Parts: sequence; structure tokens; C-alpha cells
Amino acid sequence: MAGRYADGNADGAGRRVALVTGAGSGIGLAIAHRLAGEGMDLVCVDVHEPDGLPGAFLHADLTTREGNRHAIDFAMERFGRLDVVVANAGVQHVSPIEDFDEDAWDRLLALMLTSPFLLARYGWPALREAGDARFVAMASVHGLVASPYKAAYVTAKHGVLGLIKTLALEGAAHGIRATAVCPGFVRTPLVEGQLADQARAHGVSVTDVLERVVLEPQAIKELIEPDDVAETVAFLVGRAGRAFTGAPVVLDNGWTAG
Repeated sequence: MAGRYADGNADGAGRRVALVTGAGSGIGLAIAHRLAGEGMDLVCVDVHEPDGLPGAFLHADLTTREGNRHAIDFAMERFGRLDVVVANAGVQHVSPIEDFDEDAWDRLLALMLTSPFLLARYGWPALREAGDARFVAMASVHGLVASPYKAAYVTAKHGVLGLIKTLALEGAAHGIRATAVCPGFVRTPLVEGQLADQARAHGVSVTDVLERVVLEPQAIKELIEPDDVAETVAFLVGRAGRAFTGAPVVLDNGWTAG
């Protein structure tokens, strides 16, 4: 796709570069393919590399400071610029609070709250230099509402919304827009993998979890597709998304309407 937002910046110099974390599967993989289709150069970060992943791949542990710094440095060394950061990497742990594993708490907070902070901290000079940059964090509807047995996940996602508001205010003078995408349940390996955990926590069958727990809060009783989330991210980082900053963008099939 030709034009300012696909192939270059305001003066047409160079293709835009996007860094996507958690790009190996689910939402991140869909986002990577969608942004590549927009003509962007991609840095895809994950702990495993699937076949057919677009752009340059980096294996990095984003629960560490070193891993996040390496991701930013890799993008700059490879492409010499950075226009878009999509902080998407995530994991889940489902457990009642009295049994909640403390190491799991540390891991979830490190990956889903501290990592976005570090990516912003280390990537800020490059994003500022880009002049029309975007920072997008995958915050989930659980950044707005809570569910039982997900203490770490809900805490991290609520924290991400605060981070995004701060980044939007600090980035405004430099042309950096920051948004948080808040989907409901998406058809991903992460969601599919937690159904058994939810079944154990609630004492019901996996089928009952899907119908009575996962989809129950939503007005529309269906899972969201990864491509739908990817389309939203592409909109936010494109020209039409310039008015969006400092706010959650909610795709929840009516979850928060009630």
C-alpha cells in the first residue's frame, strides 16, 4: 500500500517500522500479518517462532529488562527507526487468591505491565524521532472490569490503562499517540488453554466454562476473532487513528454495556 502511513513518514522517507511482541501466535500473529500487509517493516518478538512469521524475528524474554532493551536495540540496528510499538505479549494464570502462585504473579506482572513500561522507556527516543509514532498496548476488557481467580491478569491490565494515559500526555508534544486495545475473549491459544484451569477453579465442565463463564458477561455470545483485533490495531496506527490517544478502545461484544 502506497502512501504516508504505509511506506513512509510525512516526507515519504522510508517504510514505517513496527515492533510487535507476543507475535508468535494468536492476536500478536494476526497483528504482525496485518501490519505487514500495510507495507510496514516488522520486528516480531516472542519466545518461539512459527512458520510464516513476517518480518524479522527476535527471541527475547520480555520478563527481563535486558529482553525489552534488546528488542528496541534490535529494531534500531535492523531498520534504523521505530514508528510503532505493539505491546501484546501475555500469559494467564487462573487460581483462587489464597492459592495464587507468587511466582506466577511476578511473571504476569513482569510480562504484561513492566514490559510495556520498559518498551516505552527504551523506545521513547526512537518514537519521538519518528514524529508520528504509535504505542499500542493490549489491555483487555479486564483493564476495565474484573473476574474472579485472575488477580495478576486483572491487576496488570488495569495498570496498563494508567500507563497509556501517562504516555499519551508525555507523548503529545512529540507526535506520539498511545492507546490501549481492550478486547473481550478472543479465540486464541491463551483463551483455549485457560478453559481447563477455569473449569477446575469453578468446579464445572469445560463446556460449561465456555457458555456460563467465558461468554456469560457478553451481550453477543461468541468469541472475538484475532483478525478483528488486528484490524483495530491497524486502524489505530494508521492515518485514521491520529485522534485516538490516552484512551481504551473496547471490543467486548457488549460485555461492559450492562
